[in-house]
Amino acid sequence: MPEFNFDNVKMNVVKTAANGVVNSNTLFSFHQSGDTVWAEYDGGGVTKGFLVGKVQGSSLKFRYCQTDINGNLDGGVSNCRLERMTDDRMRMIETFQWESRNETGENIFEELNAPISAG
Repeated sequence: MPEFNFDNVKMNVVKTAANGVVNSNTLFSFHQSGDTVWAEYDGGGVTKGFLVGKVQGSSLKFRYCQTDINGNLDGGVSNCRLERMTDDRMRMIETFQWESRNETGENIFEELNAPISAG
């Protein structure tokens, strides 16, 4: 079993780059099959976003594309370092490079607590 499994994981951004569009209101819904990871996301400044990439050990590399609330269509590439927090949730430190504009930045994502099931 790999150390980092993104299947059915939900994350949001806890630290946002000044030139980023995502924020704590952006919800990422991840999936994984083998080493392939993908997600849909929206909220905050993003109206719809998609990412797809590969996880290897404690790193995740992906491409993303998104539309924002101003009608812009943007995309780029990200390299991420994966960590486990003390409560076993995942943390992802993302370094991104916009390909649609000449900018870079860093975001920090954290796994949301799993909802407690009634029962």
